[in-house]
Amino acid sequence: METINIFETKEKNTKKGIKESFPVTGMTCASCAASVESVLKHTEGVFDASVNFANSSVLVEYDKELSPNQLQNALREVGYDIIIDAEDPSEVQQELQQKHYQDIKNRTIWSAILTLPIFVLGMFFMQWEPGKWISLVLTFPILFWFGRSFFINAFKQAKHGKSNMDTLVALSTGIAFLFSVFNTFFPEFWLNRGIEPHVYYEAATVIITFISLGKLLEEKAKSNTSSAIKKLMGLQPKTLKIIENGEEKEIPISSVQVGQTILVRPGEKIPVDGEVSKGSSYVDESMITGEPVPVQKSQGEKVFAGTVNQKGSFQFTAEKVGGETLLSQIIKMVQQAQGSKAPVQKLVDKIAGIFVPVVLGISIVTFIVWMSLGGDNAFSQALLTSVAVLVIACPCALGLATPTAIMVGIGKGAENNILIKDAESLELGHKVNAVILDKTGTITEGKPLVTDIFWKDKLEDINEYKKVLLAIEAQSEHPLAEAVVNHLKDENIEKAEIASFESITGKGVKAQTENGSPYYVGNHKLMLEKNIQIDASLMQTAESLEEQAKTVIFFGNEKQVLAILAIADKIKETSKMAIATLQERGIEVYMLTGDNNKTASAVAKQVGITNYQGEVMPSDKAAFVEKLQADGKIVAMVGDGINDSHALAQANVSIAMGKGSDIAMDVAKMTLITSDLQSIPKALELSKRTVLGIRQNLFWAFIYNIIGIPIAAGVLYPVNGFLLDPMIAGAAMAFSSVSVVANSLRLKRVKL
Repeated sequence: METINIFETKEKNTKKGIKESFPVTGMTCASCAASVESVLKHTEGVFDASVNFANSSVLVEYDKELSPNQLQNALREVGYDIIIDAEDPSEVQQELQQKHYQDIKNRTIWSAILTLPIFVLGMFFMQWEPGKWISLVLTFPILFWFGRSFFINAFKQAKHGKSNMDTLVALSTGIAFLFSVFNTFFPEFWLNRGIEPHVYYEAATVIITFISLGKLLEEKAKSNTSSAIKKLMGLQPKTLKIIENGEEKEIPISSVQVGQTILVRPGEKIPVDGEVSKGSSYVDESMITGEPVPVQKSQGEKVFAGTVNQKGSFQFTAEKVGGETLLSQIIKMVQQAQGSKAPVQKLVDKIAGIFVPVVLGISIVTFIVWMSLGGDNAFSQALLTSVAVLVIACPCALGLATPTAIMVGIGKGAENNILIKDAESLELGHKVNAVILDKTGTITEGKPLVTDIFWKDKLEDINEYKKVLLAIEAQSEHPLAEAVVNHLKDENIEKAEIASFESITGKGVKAQTENGSPYYVGNHKLMLEKNIQIDASLMQTAESLEEQAKTVIFFGNEKQVLAILAIADKIKETSKMAIATLQERGIEVYMLTGDNNKTASAVAKQVGITNYQGEVMPSDKAAFVEKLQADGKIVAMVGDGINDSHALAQANVSIAMGKGSDIAMDVAKMTLITSDLQSIPKALELSKRTVLGIRQNLFWAFIYNIIGIPIAAGVLYPVNGFLLDPMIAGAAMAFSSVSVVANSLRLKRVKL
C-alpha cells in the first residue's frame, strides 16, 4: 500500500484506543452517512465515529479490544459495509462505486424502455382490456427490480424513524401499483358500484424512470469527487533512490526513513520533504507556489514532495515522510474540505421529509372523513379520494424541479465556455459577495515573457549582438533564459558560435565568441563586479522597469552594457474589465499570490484591486478563505494551480481556469474553458438565473399540490358534487412535471 494513500488504515494509538479510517460502501445519500455514523457510535467499544460522505470513508475511534470485523458486522446488519483486510482499500472501493454507477445506469435505461409501452397503453388505449395485463407484467420488474433501491432505502429510513424522497417514491408508486393490481383482478368490485375501474401503472413507472435518471446524474457527480485526490497521490513517485554506505539503492517510498540521504536526478519528482545536502539545481515548485519560474536549490535549501527537479542532480536529507509531507497535508485538507459540502438535493430531501408525513396524514384523514360521511358509497369514495391524494401528491414535479433546471443551466454554461460540475456551485454562485483571484495564470498569462528590450543608443550591428545573446541564453540553465530564447527566435535570429561558456552562480553567465570577445548576461551585481559601464539612460530605464515588478537582465561585453531586457508575467487583456464588472456588482475582489509583495502590488494596481497579499503559501490561501467565511462572506475562489487546490476545495464556489492543472480543475466545481476572466461574472449570473428557475419550479410544484390535494380529497364535493378521479389526478401529476420541465427550458433563451 502506498504511504500517501488517504484510505490507508494506519493505526494510531490515542488516549481512548485506536483511530482507523475505513472506506464505506452502500451509502446513497447524506442520511445514509448519518445512519452509518449513528450505528457505529452506538456500537459497544466505539468512542467516536465521523463519516466523510464525499469520499465514502469513516474515521472510527474504538477500544483496542474491539476488532474491525465487529464494526463490519454492526454495519452489515443495517445494509452498509466497510472494507477491511484489503491490500488497497481505496482501489476496492473505487471498483464497487463504478459497479454501483453502472448498475443504476442499466436500471434507468431498462426502466425507460419498459415504461414507454406502458405509457402509450395508459394514455391512448386505456379501455383496451389486454392492455391492463400487459402493463401489469411490464410494471412488475420496473418497480420491484429496476426500482427496488427506492423501496429498500425507504425501508432503511423508516427503521430509523425518518423519511426522504425515496419514501415518497416508494409510497406513491407502491399504492398506485397495488390499487391498479386490485382493479385489474377485481374490476367487478367497482363496476357493481357504478364506477369505472381505472389502472395507474403508467403513473407508477414514469415516476420510477424520472427519479432514477436524477439518481444517475447525482451518482455520476459523486463518483468524480475523489479523482482530484487520486491525481494528487500520483504526484509522488512509488520508488526513490537513497545513498547508503556510498552506494545508490532503490527502495519503495513506503520504506523511506527520516534522516536518509536521497538522490534526485534531472526530470525526477522529489519524493519527500527535506533539505539539500549536496549539489544544486532548479526545482519547479509551481504545485506549491503557483509561480511558473523554477527556484534555485543549493545546500541548506528546503525541497518538497511532488515538486519536479529540472536540470541538475542533487542529494537531500529526508525530514518529513509519509503523511507528514506538505503534499500529504494538501491531500488531507482537500479531502476534508470536500467532505464538508452538502448538495442542493439535500434541500429537496428535507422538504420531502416534511411533505411525506403531511401527505400521508391528509390521505388517512380523507379516508376517515369519507368513511364517516360518505353514506352508501362510503368505502369506495374513501378509497378513491385517499388514493387520489397520494397519486396527485406524487413527487415527480418536486423531484424534477432541481435536476431539470440544473441540466439546462449546465448546458447553458457549456455554451459560454463554463463547465459546471454539480448543483452546489449553481446553488451558491448567485450569493457570492467575495471573489479571491490567484495572480499567476489567472489574472496573468502564467508564463514569463520578454516584454521589452532596450539597446544602448547609437549602437551598430545590433543583429550580431542579438545572435550572441541568443547563443548564450540557449546554453543557460536559468529558467528566464527560455523566455529570451523564445523572444529572439520569434525575430528569426540565428545563433552565433560560442567558444566557451561559464555559469556564475547567483549572478549570471560569461561566454566567449570564437574571436575571443567576452560577453556577460546577468543581474546588476554581475555588471558592477566586472566593472562594466552602464549608460545613465539605460540604468534609469532599468529602475523604472523594476518598479513595474519586471525582472531586468543586463547584456554587455567587457566594456559596456549593450542592452537591458525586461521579463514579466503579462496581464491578460480582459482581466481589468472582468474585475471592474465584479466590483460594479458590489462583489469584493481579492488577489492572493505566492509572488513577492512588490510584484503583487504592481499587478494589483494595474487591474484595479485594492485588497491583495503577496508571498502567500497554499495553506494561507485556504485560511484566508476561512477568515472571509467566518466574517459571513460567500466566497468564490478562482485559481489554476495545484497550490490553489486546498483553497478551491474550502471556498463556497470554486472556479478553475481551463489552462491550469488537472487537479485544480478536478477540485473546482466550475471550470472556465477560456482563460478570459470575463467568464466569472457570466458564471455568477448563470447561477442567479438557474437558482431562480429552481425556486420557480419548486413554487409551482408546491402550488400544484396545495391546490390539487384538497380537490383530490373532495373539498368541492359539498359545493358541486365533484370528485377527482384518480386517473385525472394522474394526468394532473403528469402535467405538473411537464410544466416544470418547460419552465426549466426557458433558461436556454437567457443571454448572459
